[in-house]
Parts: sequence; structure tokens; C-alpha cells
Amino acid sequence: MLLAVDVGNTQTHIGAFEGEELARDWRLGTIPSATADELAATISNLLELDGLGFGSLDGAIVSTVVPQLGPEYEAVCRRHMGKEAMMVGPNLKTGMPILVDNPHELGADRLVNAVAAHARAKGACVAVDFGTSTNFDVVSGAGEYLGGVIGPGVEISMEALTARTAKLPRIDLSAPQEAIGKHTTTAIQSGFAYGFAGLVDGIDRRIADELGETATFIATGGLAQVIAPHCETIDEIDPLLTLQGLRLISELNA
Repeated sequence: MLLAVDVGNTQTHIGAFEGEELARDWRLGTIPSATADELAATISNLLELDGLGFGSLDGAIVSTVVPQLGPEYEAVCRRHMGKEAMMVGPNLKTGMPILVDNPHELGADRLVNAVAAHARAKGACVAVDFGTSTNFDVVSGAGEYLGGVIGPGVEISMEALTARTAKLPRIDLSAPQEAIGKHTTTAIQSGFAYGFAGLVDGIDRRIADELGETATFIATGGLAQVIAPHCETIDEIDPLLTLQGLRLISELNA
């Protein structure tokens, strides 16, 4: 069984694969100061909830955008699995040429999404990740990473709005039935659900014009299910895209 860990700035998504099948997955808040022992206790508890344990794991692959957590996850795997973790970075094969000015600047999660999206689309594609930021990662039909777009994230935009306004409450992010809100809550929900949908569609259309070939647009990330259904340009929603990308990269480096 393979343990796949995607460490984002806000959330960490963990999956356990049996071959190509994702058997279990869990989401938890990312704690940048967490130690290897704390992470091991959390993972052990999650595994035990499903009748598993570290002994069930044959290997692990980790993608992190929080640099200080990389060594901690390596220590978890070394101590509790007796194996070295695969850390997504320049030392791992991805099978994808990176055609940007400085490949080392590319976030691990964005590369993993690009690999998974291309494998799923089997052609030109764009992975749209609704995470801490809203990321667009573009892959050519030949499987080349061409670049992307980084936009504001839904949740941090909500935090900024409520922090800077005295009378606007923090609300549950869901889409109202109508664009014209009848009270403050539905007005904010409309602004975020339909506003971010418009942002995504506008960027997607510009990307499509520049790309010059038909592409599949795949949405992922924690808030994909909230925003993507209101986007005209999104073809598919896959909240497990990043974990699948980690599995694919693990197989390439086995």
C-alpha cells in the first residue's frame, strides 16, 4: 500500500493506494510547526480508523509547499516505515518537460496536478486548483508543462473581506439559487460563487486562445465542488487529482 501526502498551505490531503485504487483518503489542516512525532501520531490514528497501520504501507510519496514540513515527513517514513519517502522535486522523474524560465520555482503541487491532468485528459489540458490560491497549470498535447496562472484563493479572499469590514459576517461558502441576494449572507455567497466562476472562465478563455489547441479543463482542490459547477469552461471535477498525480509519479520512480 502506498501512502500519498499532499501538503498544502491550508490543508493536507492524505491517501492510501492499493495498486491504482485509492482505498482511503483524509483531509486535515496543515500545521507548519508540526514535528515528525506529531505527524506520525496523526497518520497512525487515521490509519487505525480504517483498520490499518504503518505496517500496511510499502512506501510513501510526499508533495509539500511548506518547506519545513518536508524533513518532518521524511523522518516519519524513516522511523515508522523503515523506508525513505519520495519527495516531489528535481530528483524525481515526472515524465513531463517543464518549459518555464525557472523550473525550480514551480510548486510541487502544481507539477503533480499537471502530471495527473495530462494522464486523465490524454491530451492538452489545464488543471484548475481551488486551494489557498487559485492555480491554473497548462499542459500541451505533447505533455509539456507550459506555465500557468496564480490567482487569489476563495477562502483567503473571504478572510480578507470579513476582516476588513465591520458588518459583514464570515459565512459558509455555498452558492445561492439566485445571483441577486435578498440578504447579506446570500449576497456574499453570490459574490464569491459566481464571482470566482467568472474569474475562472475569463482566465480559461484567455489560456485557450493562447494555447492554440483544444484542451480539457479539470478542476480540483477543496472548493472545486462549490465554484466549478458554475463555470462554463470546466469540463471535469476531480477532487482527488493531486493524489492520483502522486501515485503516477511514484510508479515512474519505483
